[in-house]
Amino acid sequence: MDPLDILTNIERTLPYYQAIFSADEHKIVGYEVLARIETDEEIKSLGSFFHDDAIPDEYRTEVDYAVLTKALEHILQQEEQFLIFINQNPNLLMNDHGESLLELLQSFANKGLSLDRIVLEITEHNFNGDIESLQNLLKYYQTYGIKIAIDNIGKESSNLDRIGLLSPDILKVDLHILRQTAMTQSYQDVLYSLSLLARKMGVTLLYEDIEASYQLQYAWRNGGRYFQGFYLHKPSAELVDSYILKDKLKNQFEMFISHEKKKLLTLYQLTERFQDKMQQVMNKCRKSETYDEMLNIMAEELSQACFRLYICDENGFQKSSNWLKQGNSWVAEPQYVNKNWSWRPYFLENIIRMSYEQKGILSDLYNDIETGENIRTFSYPIDQTHYVFIDISYAFLYEKDAL
Repeated sequence: MDPLDILTNIERTLPYYQAIFSADEHKIVGYEVLARIETDEEIKSLGSFFHDDAIPDEYRTEVDYAVLTKALEHILQQEEQFLIFINQNPNLLMNDHGESLLELLQSFANKGLSLDRIVLEITEHNFNGDIESLQNLLKYYQTYGIKIAIDNIGKESSNLDRIGLLSPDILKVDLHILRQTAMTQSYQDVLYSLSLLARKMGVTLLYEDIEASYQLQYAWRNGGRYFQGFYLHKPSAELVDSYILKDKLKNQFEMFISHEKKKLLTLYQLTERFQDKMQQVMNKCRKSETYDEMLNIMAEELSQACFRLYICDENGFQKSSNWLKQGNSWVAEPQYVNKNWSWRPYFLENIIRMSYEQKGILSDLYNDIETGENIRTFSYPIDQTHYVFIDISYAFLYEKDAL
């Protein structure tokens, strides 16, 4: 639509609401307020209007506040309490250092709206100004109980240091790219890293753009507490029953739980099989005079499962060659002797754990730097200060359903 048509028909703008569901209660915990306009033919989204930098800031702000005012007036009439997610362009917000928005919200607080129900959504990578000024404003908002959500994580390039600086309460992670098969694995790895970041920061994860069951399962498996998308609820002009999907979500999550438990059981059983196998193999290695002789025996015994073996001491210094499978034979690579691997994530933690428990450990699934394949590593204590690392091939993991 022409921007002037929107401005001259501002009374025809209206809020739509998209529900946000929780993993813990299987109910609607909030709504995102979206702007629409009613024309003679249809209801149209105003998303492109707000994202058009050619339109003067004051016009976009006027329309935004008109829609928000209607939404908050409607919400005040509801008995049920839920979170209210409102989108704000951080560049527009900083024009008056957030004063006009706060005045609008406080006017509704005077009518009985608790400001701790407000979640302010901003897209960090769209902000062009001084990040510390934005940080100060958001912290000021948080003193009123207003929560901060960083939007579109994963959809565009986001600077994690800037996100940390803004101290958000919620990260909204976009699952749109997950639908593109060619990007699935690498993108999943990025999103998994974001779930770890959120856990470290103590931030709630909200996965948006969920349009299929497998995306909901992925979001649940990767720390999602809140979920949003057309698969769950399309934006509508009305608020709906908070428990509209309770039975559906309960049933789906039970299936997700069952699947996850089976996967974890498979990994536990695989670990036990490697543990038993290594106890047998170590009996055959007793007479070995060098670590390379020991690995030569292990390589033959474990040839069907692994493609690389090496031994390190408790500080991560490699004490053997790499034994690498090439075709049907094994090749020793002595150039790896004395390299140190203590910098790897969880390396020293796992060493201490193996030393304490005197048991092997199966790693999580990760992408091998040299082969580019998804692999797991089984590490095992061979004496009080030395440990063997067994890289398990993708083919073996696939066969055992352990990916």
